[in-house]
Amino acid sequence: MVTRPCTALDSGEVDHGYADFRARREATVWQRLNRILLVLLIIAIWLVIVSLFVPPYKKLMQSRTEIDNLQQQVNEQQTLLARQTREVNLLKTDVSYLETIARDRLDLMKEGETIFRLETARAKSKPVAPARK
Repeated sequence: MVTRPCTALDSGEVDHGYADFRARREATVWQRLNRILLVLLIIAIWLVIVSLFVPPYKKLMQSRTEIDNLQQQVNEQQTLLARQTREVNLLKTDVSYLETIARDRLDLMKEGETIFRLETARAKSKPVAPARK
């Protein structure tokens, strides 16, 4: 191991080395701050872009839901129309169906025919409480 005596030049180099270290340290601090600023800027730009696209996206999703509901209503109405069209065709063309409907809905019967109707048991109604005076 070789030792050198410490001289004035060596101590100046040490001061210069410390200044260089300090400059490098300050440079790394500024680099870190610049990186943080860059990241925050990217996040801010991303948030602005997202905030511009979220409301139209929500409106699009609401519109799709409304379209689905309306399509379901259209399907129900088409089913009802098909059922009623079938019934009209049967009433116009099928005499036995017309006779059945006349007996059930209009309480009509043939001569000499007796009709027995069985009523289903209805729920017992609650007794009405007497009115207060």
